[in-house]
Amino acid sequence: MSTANSSTPHLAHHFDTPEQQFDAAKLGVWLFLCTEILMFGGLFVGYSIYHNLFPDMFAEGAKFLDWKLGAVNTIVLLFSSYTMAMAIHHAQKNEQAKCVTKLILTIICGIIFMGIKYYEYSHKFHMGLFPGSFFAYEGAQASNLAMYFSFYFLMTGLHGLHVVIGLGLIIWVLLKARKGEFGPEYFTPLEGVGLFWHLVDLVWIYLFPLLYLIG
Repeated sequence: MSTANSSTPHLAHHFDTPEQQFDAAKLGVWLFLCTEILMFGGLFVGYSIYHNLFPDMFAEGAKFLDWKLGAVNTIVLLFSSYTMAMAIHHAQKNEQAKCVTKLILTIICGIIFMGIKYYEYSHKFHMGLFPGSFFAYEGAQASNLAMYFSFYFLMTGLHGLHVVIGLGLIIWVLLKARKGEFGPEYFTPLEGVGLFWHLVDLVWIYLFPLLYLIG
C-alpha cells in the first residue's frame, strides 16, 4: 500500500491520490448522467413528434395544467440548485454548519416540489384524467386525449422519481456532513449528488415549458 493511501482518509486503495479518486468519481457520475439525458431525451422527442401529429389534442390536454403551480415548482427547484451548489462551496471552505444548513434547505425545496406535484396529481385523478386505458374523463373533445396524459404522467412521474431518489441521496450526504466528514480535501460524494440534483432541475426546466406553456 502506498504512503498516500495509508495517510489520506477516504482514499480507496486502488487510487494513488485524492485528486485521481475525485476525477474518476466525477467522470463516472457524468457518464451516468449522460444515460439519464438519453432517456429523457427520447421522451422529449416522442412528445414533440406526437404533438406535431395531434396539436389540437395536446392543446386541450395542456388546458388542464396550472402553469402557476408549474412556475412555482420551477422557482423552487432553481433555488434548490443554488442551495446545493452553496453546500458544496461551504464544504470546500470547511464551513460545516453552513453546509448542513444549505443541504437542509435543499431537502425542504424538494419536499415542497413533491407536495405541489401530489396536489396536481390528486386533482387530475379526481377528474378521471388517468393515463392510457385508465382514462375516465367524460368531457374530452379529442378522442385520444388519454395519450396526452400518458405522456404527462410518464414524464413528470419519472422526473418525480428522480426527485425522490435525489432527496434520499441528499439526506445521505447530510448525515455525513453532520459528522464532519466533508472538507477542502474531501467532498466527492457531495459533488456527485450535487451533479445529479442539478440534472433533475435541468430536466424540469425543459418539462415546464413543454407541458405547461407550449401545449
